[in-house]
Amino acid sequence: MAKLAQQRKLDDLKVFVWNGVDRVGKKMKGELQAKNATLAKNELRRQGIQIKKINKKAKPLFSKAKPIKPQDISLFSRQLATMMESGVPMVQAFEIIEGGQANPKMAQLINDIKTEVQSGSTLADSLAKHPLQFDELYCNLVAAGEKAGVLDELLDTIATYKERTEEIKGKIKKAMFYPLAVLAVAIGVTILLLVKVVPEFQNMFTSFGADLPGLTLMVVDASHFMQDYWFVVVGIIFGVVFGFIQFKKRSIKFAHFLDRLSLKIPIVGGILYDAAVARFCRTLSTTFRAGVPLVEGLDTVSGAVGNVVFRDAVLKIKDDVSTGHQLQLSMSQTQLFPHMVVQMAAIGEESGNLDAMLAKSADYYENEVANAVDALSSLLEPIVMVVVGGLVGVMVVAMYLPIFKMASVF
Repeated sequence: MAKLAQQRKLDDLKVFVWNGVDRVGKKMKGELQAKNATLAKNELRRQGIQIKKINKKAKPLFSKAKPIKPQDISLFSRQLATMMESGVPMVQAFEIIEGGQANPKMAQLINDIKTEVQSGSTLADSLAKHPLQFDELYCNLVAAGEKAGVLDELLDTIATYKERTEEIKGKIKKAMFYPLAVLAVAIGVTILLLVKVVPEFQNMFTSFGADLPGLTLMVVDASHFMQDYWFVVVGIIFGVVFGFIQFKKRSIKFAHFLDRLSLKIPIVGGILYDAAVARFCRTLSTTFRAGVPLVEGLDTVSGAVGNVVFRDAVLKIKDDVSTGHQLQLSMSQTQLFPHMVVQMAAIGEESGNLDAMLAKSADYYENEVANAVDALSSLLEPIVMVVVGGLVGVMVVAMYLPIFKMASVF
């Protein structure tokens, strides 16, 4: 009840914009939260400010709120770690970070966490109430840091982990976005030619009364179809894309099928495989270094690898390790992990530096992914250009063939 009352008090506060002069006549301005204008004026007078003007802050016509991105959470983690390492109390650190947020949604999230902590909850429990932004791995690492008294170090480790993970995801998305964007433009240009340009050529050919070549007839027929049923084609494209996304969300079996299929795609499958291996090594290294028990860490890692094939393998490894098997032996039994990773895990177990060995493996495979993505981008660029050039080229040749034919007759 006390926590609910405190939240209601926060919700009742309004923001006032003011300007005035201080005790020595210096002009000042700013913003102040208060329940009403009278209380805001009283607070400013208490601070020795003579008010010239005060108004309730108007709400913007267009909201500046943006979705909270993983990069926002990573930056929040880094800022909180830096302040706590400098000796700033946690609640005060929240207030400082909240005040520097340009995104209202992120500021509200930080305020909610601060309120939970002020009410007596641990930071891990407060974060766990926002699973969309703070996953199980994040909360487990924070809980381990709170228990061991090294929360600032763990937050810094989490920030580094999330930065590297998002960097790999960003590289893969970038490699996929370019060819898809170019193909989308090519399809759009093709549709535009069929609807607007081809009919003009067709009218010209009809006036000449010439017999059209087969390729030209095919393009003309496609133009007629697009003019009459363009809405059907657009509807089918959007329907297929929307249906695919929804089916993937709602059907676990279909999502698992796609995960398995993705690893078998030439070139791209190898990149996704290396990315999953890197994520496994990085996540397990981070949890183990934080003091999380190996079995519990493997359970957390299974939800962070991002692929059902690796998730099932990690869960099997967890079951084997919980019955007394060595990690490297359990990994080799899955026949999924590269020989180098298995051997690095074996060396780490023997030397007592498992987290360091896994971190080195993660560094290696993250570099492999980065290099493979760069190579894929270089390979896809000429392929995409050939496809786009082929589509437009066929259209151009089909339109000019009758002209060449008539020229040869005359």
